[in-house]
Amino acid sequence: MMTKDIENVLMRGSIADLRTLYLEKKLSVTDAVNWYLNRINDISQNGPAINAVREVSLRAVDDAKRADEAIAKGEDLQVLHGIPFLLKDNILTGDGMRAAAGAAALRDFQPGDDATLVKRLRAAGAIVLGKANLTEFADFVSDVMPSGYSGNGGIVKNPHGIEYDRGQGSSVGSAAAVAASLCMFAIGTETQNSIQTPASYSSVVGYKPTVGLVSREGVVPLVPSQDSPGPLTRSVEDAALVASVLIGPDIKDTASVISSKGFLGGLTSQGLKHIRVGVMRKQMADREEFLSVMPFFENVLKKLSTAGASIIDPCDLPSAEQLQEVRSSVFRTEFKAALNTFLNEHGSPCGIDSMESLIAWNEAHPEHIPYGQSLLLASNATRGIDDPQYQIDRARDIALSVTAGIDAAMDMFDVDVLIAPMGAAAKLTGKSGAPVVAIPCGLGSNLTPFGVTIASKLNSDARLLAIAQQIELVVGERKVPVI
Repeated sequence: MMTKDIENVLMRGSIADLRTLYLEKKLSVTDAVNWYLNRINDISQNGPAINAVREVSLRAVDDAKRADEAIAKGEDLQVLHGIPFLLKDNILTGDGMRAAAGAAALRDFQPGDDATLVKRLRAAGAIVLGKANLTEFADFVSDVMPSGYSGNGGIVKNPHGIEYDRGQGSSVGSAAAVAASLCMFAIGTETQNSIQTPASYSSVVGYKPTVGLVSREGVVPLVPSQDSPGPLTRSVEDAALVASVLIGPDIKDTASVISSKGFLGGLTSQGLKHIRVGVMRKQMADREEFLSVMPFFENVLKKLSTAGASIIDPCDLPSAEQLQEVRSSVFRTEFKAALNTFLNEHGSPCGIDSMESLIAWNEAHPEHIPYGQSLLLASNATRGIDDPQYQIDRARDIALSVTAGIDAAMDMFDVDVLIAPMGAAAKLTGKSGAPVVAIPCGLGSNLTPFGVTIASKLNSDARLLAIAQQIELVVGERKVPVI
């Protein structure tokens, strides 16, 4: 029988807290895994039925038993030994679980091998509990489809009793699962807002690494120039720990060979003194959609200032107005090329060998695409990455988001990080490929989750996480939903 203290760790504790319970023989890995599997059954599949989890792993309990045997033998343990987690369902595993990326057309796709990031997590001792639902194809099927919907998984419910509205990202199942304490952490993916925004609306921490730091091999692609897997966790400390396992070069993803040199790891305890925080006002915080949360954002800035941070306000991007208004062919062009390659490399899973055949399958099964497939159709009409218009658009994206964006603002105002409410800077961090950390800050308007996002330059991830942890100590407040 579990004590309240042990259940409190399973509900609210850190990875280090759970590891301590294992090492002190107060809780077995098997009991922890079963506790989470039972909670998934009671909360995700039944009861409030938030539908965060699509499938549970049939080997999770056996993996837990092997983890307990290692502890009993006094073996040297890896940093995530026995820590249960969930994977977004666009990440492949070779253990018999399916990987549909939310698409009914791919519902029976069983990959033959783990994605590189899954291999690294398993090697570090972590235990896969199952797969989390997502917005179908990382939210690039229809321009009116709500976040959280997929033809294969249905609708994911936010455990805080609100909806994941249109444009709130695709890692909603991962975020909802962490929020509802269905796992210790989850892995999501972000192309433009799919980790930071669900994290903000779920009251959890979300970290999107610099594009390339984490291998994308074995992940269903959307926009390879922007795609980045990353953790959703209960704290920045846990996010940094999981990231230390995920990050590293992979010859199967050449971007990781280049970018992984930029992460050194290790957090700091130096506080916020001498840290300069730039406030992105123009076309970020000052947008009408964030008007209701601005009092909470201003309160966060006040607390940071009181704690010793220098608040540089405003710290606007020279490109702010152009960036917010820009429309680009990058998403639709790269998605078609990348998906066609992925399907070919995996032997045309479920008979789907191209975006064209996916569209044809959807047309033959309209019940699975109730919101249509306007974005798939637009993507299929593109002419490839050699198209001059794509190349112009991609160069413009970089110029606006990096050269005249993050780099320009941080250099002009000499700041260490940039801050915005919720996912206000998602387009900026998405197009630039820059790292971003979402930090929950309690409840905002209408008692719904409120948070801030912290961003910085490409490959500055270690310092960003260190500063984010200090910011979290001052303003961070994860709200566990009552369900």
